[in-house]
Amino acid sequence: MTDMESMVRMLDDAADLVRRKLGDADTALVLGSGLGGFAQELEDARCMDTSEIPGYPVSTVPGHAGKWWHGRLEGRNVYLLQGRVHAYEQDDLKKVTMYVRIMKRLGVRNLILTNAAGCVNTQWKPGDLMVMSDFINFAGRSPLTGPNLDMDGPRFPDMSSALSPELRKLCLGEAEKLGLKVREGVYMWFLGPSYETPAEIRMARTMGADAVGMSTVPEILVAVHCGMRVLAVSCLTNMAAGILDQPLNHEEVMETADRVKRDFSGLIRHTVRNMD
Repeated sequence: MTDMESMVRMLDDAADLVRRKLGDADTALVLGSGLGGFAQELEDARCMDTSEIPGYPVSTVPGHAGKWWHGRLEGRNVYLLQGRVHAYEQDDLKKVTMYVRIMKRLGVRNLILTNAAGCVNTQWKPGDLMVMSDFINFAGRSPLTGPNLDMDGPRFPDMSSALSPELRKLCLGEAEKLGLKVREGVYMWFLGPSYETPAEIRMARTMGADAVGMSTVPEILVAVHCGMRVLAVSCLTNMAAGILDQPLNHEEVMETADRVKRDFSGLIRHTVRNMD
């Protein structure tokens, strides 16, 4: 059996396992740092540890529980991934993004990605939510390198509208109805795990980034390859390096995410409720 055949079999077996244990859904939500509490919003919830899935990578970051949920949210069957694995934890990006290909096999059409991000735009502030309009892959890596899984998508996927214009418009419209001031901007992916330097943040701002982070972009690349509609929402948990005269730490990220969880919850709920 070739490596490609082994990968396909592993993904198919993983999808069968999740379906048997949890059921089906056409929409999935991935919770970033500090946002894992949203799992409590599910009705009729069932859960499995991602460690039960053969070949699935283990998350090592506080705030990423490594649990795969299924339940009802605003009358819709959804999967909810409580925590992700980052590229700085697992060098193999195909494993980092494994869950996206599993979800494709489960029939997921809408993928909502969330993350905690550093704020580069000096006109914004910690606690703001940002709908990603585009991204910059500054890490220069891609989970799509190597042999192409033709059954999932094309060799050269188009990224002109990687973040679904329809879902972005819906999300921003729901924010307006709720009276939430939600930003829209560009996210730049750094590999991590070290935070960015002040010089890198100045460069990011010059290149057009509004926020920086260590996740999300690999998942977007695979989701677009798989033909999914993608919405990505960042919680801006801190001003990026060099903007304020203070060090960066993960505790601040978690604290800010916890402070805005009510607004985040309302925005996600209303977006899911009104999806086509």
